Amino acid sequence: MSICIKDQIQNMNLVIGCTVGCPYCYARNNTRRYHIIDDFEKPQFFQGKLRMMEKKKPQNFLLTGMSDLSGWHEEWREEVFKKIAENPQHQFLFLTKRPDLLSFETDLDNAWFGVTVTRKSELWRIDALRSNVKAKKYHVTFEPLFDDPGKVDLTGIDWIVVGTMTGAKSRTVKTDSGWVYSLTEQAHELNIPVFWKEDLVPIMGEEMIQEMPDAFNKVLEEQRIWNKQKSK
Repeated sequence: MSICIKDQIQNMNLVIGCTVGCPYCYARNNTRRYHIIDDFEKPQFFQGKLRMMEKKKPQNFLLTGMSDLSGWHEEWREEVFKKIAENPQHQFLFLTKRPDLLSFETDLDNAWFGVTVTRKSELWRIDALRSNVKAKKYHVTFEPLFDDPGKVDLTGIDWIVVGTMTGAKSRTVKTDSGWVYSLTEQAHELNIPVFWKEDLVPIMGEEMIQEMPDAFNKVLEEQRIWNKQKSK
């Protein structure tokens, strides 16, 4: 039985808004539907949400579910990084589609920096991530996967996630199982864990590969211990 990645990694939307402009962007649609901010193309920083990082119960957090790291102001990023360093009980993930717009270095042990790749023509993003973001942990999300990425240089990557299109467009956009298997084999050759998102079940079947990095699994185990102690 597959697990939902949202049950393993929670969204903490410190910044809402993005300038990349993907036509399939659910975040933009939700922002407009629920009137979260006035203009999605002008990212806003919700500084008060930083208090969520002070929770003692360990969590895996995605910080860019409603934004792109390339659209964060440098001062926002520095403030968030400072808070991350103060809360080593958590793991924090960032994603970007424009790593070419980034240039920074960090020695944070619990921060993961990644790119989204949806097709072969976007593989340059992985190279740009490694070149422009000097960090300890990298990941790549191949979602939604629109075509066969072919041979991928995963050197230095610590985790990959693979998914397909969801929602109304899923009727016309299909991810091929062969592409998923190829990415998985390439990652496993380098001992990189692979997580197939639950939306791949209709394509890949019930025998899903859903591997998490050791650091994330440690957080999840600590959560279980925390919950068990609280229930006594």
